[in-house]
Amino acid sequence: MDPVTTLHPVRSAPPPGTDDRSEGGAVPPGGELLEALLAGTAEDEQPVTHVHHLPVRESRTADWPEWVEPGLRERLVARGVRAPYSHQVAAAQTARDGRHVVVATGTASGKSLAYQLPALTKLAEDPRACVLYLAPTKALARDQLASVAELADPSVRPAPYDGDTPAEERDWVRRHSRWIVTNPDMLHRGILPAHQRWSSTLRRVAYVVIDECHAYRGVFGSHVGHVLRRLRRICRRYGADPVFVLASATVADPAAAATRLVGEDVVAVTDDGSPRPGATFALWEPPLTERTGEHGAPLRRSAAADAAGLLADLVERGARTLAFVRSRRSAESVADQARRLLQDRGRGDLARRVDSYRGGYLPEERRELERALSTGDLLGVATTNALELGIDIAGLDAVVLAGYPGTLASLWQQAGRAGRAQRESLVVFVARDDPLDHYLAHHPRAVFGRPIEATVTDPANPYVLGPQLCCAASELPLRPEDLADFGGAVAEAQIEELVEAGQLRRRPTGWYWTGRGRPDVDIRGSGDEPVAIIEADTGRLLGTVDGGAAHATVHDGALYVHRGETFVVDEFDVEDACAVVHPESPDWTTVARDVTDLSIVSIEQTRPLGAVTAHTGVVDVTNQVVAYQRRRLGTGEVLAEFPLDLPARQLRTKAVWLTLDHRAVERADVDDAALPGSLHAAEHAAIGILPLLATCDRWDLGGLSTALHPDTGTAAIFVYDGHPGGAGFSERGYAALRRWLQATRATVASCECESGCPSCVQSPKCGNGNDPLDKAGAVRVLDAVLDELAAAEASTRNVVADVEPAEQPATSADHPTADEDEDELVF
Repeated sequence: MDPVTTLHPVRSAPPPGTDDRSEGGAVPPGGELLEALLAGTAEDEQPVTHVHHLPVRESRTADWPEWVEPGLRERLVARGVRAPYSHQVAAAQTARDGRHVVVATGTASGKSLAYQLPALTKLAEDPRACVLYLAPTKALARDQLASVAELADPSVRPAPYDGDTPAEERDWVRRHSRWIVTNPDMLHRGILPAHQRWSSTLRRVAYVVIDECHAYRGVFGSHVGHVLRRLRRICRRYGADPVFVLASATVADPAAAATRLVGEDVVAVTDDGSPRPGATFALWEPPLTERTGEHGAPLRRSAAADAAGLLADLVERGARTLAFVRSRRSAESVADQARRLLQDRGRGDLARRVDSYRGGYLPEERRELERALSTGDLLGVATTNALELGIDIAGLDAVVLAGYPGTLASLWQQAGRAGRAQRESLVVFVARDDPLDHYLAHHPRAVFGRPIEATVTDPANPYVLGPQLCCAASELPLRPEDLADFGGAVAEAQIEELVEAGQLRRRPTGWYWTGRGRPDVDIRGSGDEPVAIIEADTGRLLGTVDGGAAHATVHDGALYVHRGETFVVDEFDVEDACAVVHPESPDWTTVARDVTDLSIVSIEQTRPLGAVTAHTGVVDVTNQVVAYQRRRLGTGEVLAEFPLDLPARQLRTKAVWLTLDHRAVERADVDDAALPGSLHAAEHAAIGILPLLATCDRWDLGGLSTALHPDTGTAAIFVYDGHPGGAGFSERGYAALRRWLQATRATVASCECESGCPSCVQSPKCGNGNDPLDKAGAVRVLDAVLDELAAAEASTRNVVADVEPAEQPATSADHPTADEDEDELVF
């Protein structure tokens, strides 16, 4: 059990960093909640580093378009929609005009109406037309299904078609539903391969709705883009040309992102006309404690412990609260700690109104939790990002974010879940003991002054493109004119490789799939089937774990948590994808350790920087989970380490790497003994900070550092994408190298620990046990790299200036710390 600091409900002075008040000095309700939560906190344990007030935004409405079906308009007015917002009308009109459109506005801005207006009107006008609706999560799909059912004419018969749909109902959906709610996985595995059976539906598709499309990024997003191209191709085969309507959170360049996803030009609507209630947004970093972790490094109070304390305190004040956490295990842990706190305070009645929500639950468990949350039976819920999207939970008073969710788009999506009932709300971001979280807690402009990042996908990834071309060919023979949709010249080259490998065969009418049945392609990117978690005594199926994560999470001896119950894994059968567990409630948790070897396959880009050279290219990575540690709950103290005998896994992927010759090492003033630890510490910090630039998570990345790599003959630091073929993350780091390394250097230099801790250079997944690490040496190595980078950029500018005089921005080789030149670190 993590120790939780009790927060007493007594008013106190505003915390340091508070810089926003409403007129007349009055603190908004969210601010009052925050002050009450902080009351009684000792000054040296003050966790809030900054408070930002989001102002109220008034609504802007527009007239109903004349073409909206009268019955639909009446039903909307009856539900309280007297006039649509301006962005709803702009997007709906664009779709009505036959152009693909993406509406990219804030959470709770009513994006659903932007596609419901044209789609439901079309279904009323044409009794044969139908709509395909795709959602990234089942919770969102069910929520939108209920919304459409309330608005649609009875002839529409909206129905789900997903993995939870019973087999006996699937034929009925295919034959009778005119609004089919599904997901990319079912489209890929269930509809497109069986397009002959679906032909009567596919020839009548008028609109394809892609909700929360910003969720489709990385390898998964690249796969989904090709699935949509296959859908468009099949629809054309049956004479349909559907309009795509996409809904997205606020992201950078939504038109370009949606165009990459769909494969055709998409118009963006971004001017949000919806009202926004005010909110108080606090950045919260748990203080360092006297406890120590690996190698005596100081530990902070855990983000999970503080999130649980906040959840309990907010529930006790009657505030409906969601606490977003980073993992399924954390969801269970935070909910359990909050319940125990409330029980200890004699509030068992409230403890029963706290629960967890995550993926891996059985369908009936998810449905019951969604019902209780929507009706208000549950007052506090600890959840993974499974509740980030869509499901309409009206009247939330507060949101707690336990750790950075990986992208700024997700952070604002989660924060936007509060205040849906037009009440001012409270959002608290609780930083984990992690380099990126530490950076954000002390650089508020990186949260509140930075544009949302662009969605990263790589449709040309051969590990995506090749299998998708096989899928397309198995559905209909690929013709030369089809290849433009799949990448043109890149697709042509890939097809030649597939023909050479015997997977496709060239015929006068096109390329044909040579295999039996359909290609087995996992669009989620791991390539491994889910692992079933089975209780030994009863044979009960508790849930599933993603195959790609199973080696690290359900190995022999691992602790597994399901809805507040803890289990220990007795046996993990890799071949049968099954983990057998027994119930147990230990005072420890488990953390896996892995080792990595890396070799360079090819270099794609090279950037000489004097004594340092930056590269991107293809690498082969061998990774093996070799051991696990038992760590005491709450303190992180390592109790024991046990070896594991799991097979190594191979990965060919993309990487960015830096090579440092002897001159760079000398300039860093790092001797031979300190060099491995200095490079290792810089590698850890760089991995932790890259998600600030790319739409990824540190767990999507891997790394390796060495004082002498056999393929380079120099000291080297590698950061690679943890997905077959790459996902575009490392290439993003290469493109923004200076900003990435500046932020990395600032994070390490500004951390108040003496020799390294989880907030700067220690990694939670380091296979070497975070040894060796040299924090001071890492700063000097990063200084040397940044000096070479600044000199190279200055030299380039001087050459440009000699050719064509122009005003150039000032350059400095100095490297800002947490209190210097913050503008350089905000991007």
